[in-house]
Amino acid sequence: MKQNKFIAIVISAFVVATLLSGTAVAQNRRVLAEAERITGDRFTISVRTPKGANVLAVTRPSSNVLNAIDIGLTDLFAAARKNRYSKRTKYSDYSIYIGKADRAKDSIGQYSPDIAVGAAQYAGTDYDQGGFIYAAGMVIANDPCSFVIGEHTKDFQRVSNVVRYEGEHLVLYHNDRRRYRETADHSKGGGHPIL
Repeated sequence: MKQNKFIAIVISAFVVATLLSGTAVAQNRRVLAEAERITGDRFTISVRTPKGANVLAVTRPSSNVLNAIDIGLTDLFAAARKNRYSKRTKYSDYSIYIGKADRAKDSIGQYSPDIAVGAAQYAGTDYDQGGFIYAAGMVIANDPCSFVIGEHTKDFQRVSNVVRYEGEHLVLYHNDRRRYRETADHSKGGGHPIL
């Protein structure tokens, strides 16, 4: 009798674990599809940073890029702790998609590998480039914590900054919804750092 009960518990636990992992896989497929829709890229490379963040890319990111991502997340988590935020402060909580940059330089000629995204709420603002804007990064899902950045070959401090700044939106979403709503949309002003 005890053995049958034990087997039933083990089977139940397996079924629950399978259902939960299926949900995670479905979420990740949904986020991947959204990243590919936004960028027009196919993310075929999947790696982890040295500290455990998930990275999906078009081409294999250099060790400099992976380290810069970890530095950006480290800075983000320190700022989160300063603000007494504790949710979503692990490297493995984050998936960073690295898409092909749609431009290499900004309007004044500085290195700025950004992605072009639909103007949406930025239509008619100074950012509007004729129906699209250039963005250094963009949150694509609050849960799981995911955002996309442009592919960099230099200026890895910029990668760290973009990772921290996109991560700020996600930390706020999971810790302080009021502040998240106040800062999620930059079309009416405001910028980074938020935390």
